Amino acid sequence: MVINFTTQVWKEGKMYVSYTPELDISSCGETVAKAKENLLEAVECFLETAEKMGTLIEILEEAGFSKRGRVWEAPKVVSVEKTKLEFSK
Repeated sequence: MVINFTTQVWKEGKMYVSYTPELDISSCGETVAKAKENLLEAVECFLETAEKMGTLIEILEEAGFSKRGRVWEAPKVVSVEKTKLEFSK
């Protein structure tokens, strides 16, 4: 099985946080590369566990993934931007 998903990475203090919004899974590392590597491990563990439980297909479909052959594609990202909102309390 092949699964394509979005990876976001940002810095928090001295660590880098990696995140896949489609699966709501995150990890971290001391470098961008290590954070991405750790995220791949976390996603793989999640998918293997879901498959063993018999819920993998349901989880992917509910998250908006679509299957093309043996590849699961995440929903297409149409916009990513930083947004600022000022409000009074």
